[in-house]
Amino acid sequence: MPPDSRPGQDRSGLLPQLRFDDLLAELQTRLAAVLTTRDRVHALLEAVVTIEADLDLDSVLRRIVEASATLVDARRGALRVLAAEDGYERLVTVGGFGDEPPTRDCLEVPVCVRDQAFGTLYLADKEGGGEFDENDENVVTALAVAAGVAIENARLYEEARLRERWLKASAEVSASLLSGTDPYEELVLVAERAREICGAATAGVLLADGDEIVLEATDGLHADVIRGIRFRIDEIDEVTMGAVYRSGRSVDTADVTDDLRRAGLSLPVPVGPGLIVSLGTPGAARGVLAVSNPPGGATFGEPARRLLEAFAAQAAVALELADRRQDTERLSLLEERGRIAKDLHDTVIQQLFATAITLMSAIKITVKPDVAVRVRRAVDDLDDTIGQIRSTIFALQMSPGEHGLRACIQPVIDKAAEILGFEPETRLDGLLDMRVDDEVAVQVPAVLAEALSNVARHARAGRVSVAVSAGDEVVVRVTDDGIGIQPGGRRSGLRNMAERAERLGGSFRIRPGESGGTVLEWRVPTHRPERDGA
Repeated sequence: MPPDSRPGQDRSGLLPQLRFDDLLAELQTRLAAVLTTRDRVHALLEAVVTIEADLDLDSVLRRIVEASATLVDARRGALRVLAAEDGYERLVTVGGFGDEPPTRDCLEVPVCVRDQAFGTLYLADKEGGGEFDENDENVVTALAVAAGVAIENARLYEEARLRERWLKASAEVSASLLSGTDPYEELVLVAERAREICGAATAGVLLADGDEIVLEATDGLHADVIRGIRFRIDEIDEVTMGAVYRSGRSVDTADVTDDLRRAGLSLPVPVGPGLIVSLGTPGAARGVLAVSNPPGGATFGEPARRLLEAFAAQAAVALELADRRQDTERLSLLEERGRIAKDLHDTVIQQLFATAITLMSAIKITVKPDVAVRVRRAVDDLDDTIGQIRSTIFALQMSPGEHGLRACIQPVIDKAAEILGFEPETRLDGLLDMRVDDEVAVQVPAVLAEALSNVARHARAGRVSVAVSAGDEVVVRVTDDGIGIQPGGRRSGLRNMAERAERLGGSFRIRPGESGGTVLEWRVPTHRPERDGA
């Protein structure tokens, strides 16, 4: 047999000293490395698909941390998210990192969005106690690139949702304000939609009221507690809301409570991050619109600020248009009331007056006495009707919302009706809102309330009439059909009314009615007499 054909001899000369078992072991090692790489690639692709399957930013951040930890067999992971300005906005963790991620013995990989730093991934405690190697860093770096894309998509989606809520809220608020909704409900709607737009816990509308700014309407957490709080404008000039109200520039603050504390002010509940924008243009702002979160809550980013500014500007315009609409309606009402008053004066009163003159002429030619009495009674009724119409004309000539003597008398009558169980007959004559001095006018409701209270407590009346007139004197007359004044009763209320009349140079008397009951008459000069030496 030739020497070169002996069994076991290596003809290639490539592995002269490598035994068959070593060759097989090397092949298995390389095959395992290939399989591990393949599994990691599959795991990486699966992680990329997982983090991109959701568009909610908070969910995306948590999935990034979980997928990164799974890829490198880390027990703990964290993503520290950079805020828009200096500092850290939040920390997303899995596996119990606590408030701060470790700075040693961990794998750190930056996460970028559009070439801008978004945050840093921290991975620690590799299973088996080993250390993270170059392959671990490479696979997490690859995942971080995909994470940046997923974060940007989630941000765009969130901005689209915010803009959709803004469009819906702006349309709803504008429609409500211009449709004649109650002013307070309009402000509550503005606060509610502002809170929804920004995803805030609390929202409030603060309006200027003289030298104060008032939290008029609120929505959300602690809304009932903080509603109605007032701040003097000069006290908040150096505070966030004061700066916004004066300058019109929006402010995003990390701690509202701390801002107020520095100015010596406080709220009944703690407030954390806040976003405050102006309701109107600088120098003509109606107030400010504010949203906030509890202490430790999320701050408000640039997208929320832009949308809230646009919403506040539109709400301010809608509020102004609503005010102008109310002014127009008020003017139309005054014009209509003026027309009615003119028609009553020029037509109805003149016709009644002519009828009364005709009847007076008929009395002279009437033969039967009973007919003359009836005719005279009809003339008296016409005179009463003319007086009531004139009183109505005076009332129509008052602007809605004016607080004259007539407006002060009506609540007294309403309250007495609740006590009596029936509505007193009421007649108001003369220029009560124009001719009566303020010092005299302020006494009339008090006297009337005292008189009606006496009737309700003591008279046992089934019918009460109230007459208030203003000529040279103001006369308050209260008549009832009750049991009359009983001897031995208390007289403190009557004495008070007599003293009021005496101080004003008038008189007070009380007498039995013609057909039973009691007549109370309080009479004072329309203009308070000057004191001696004045």
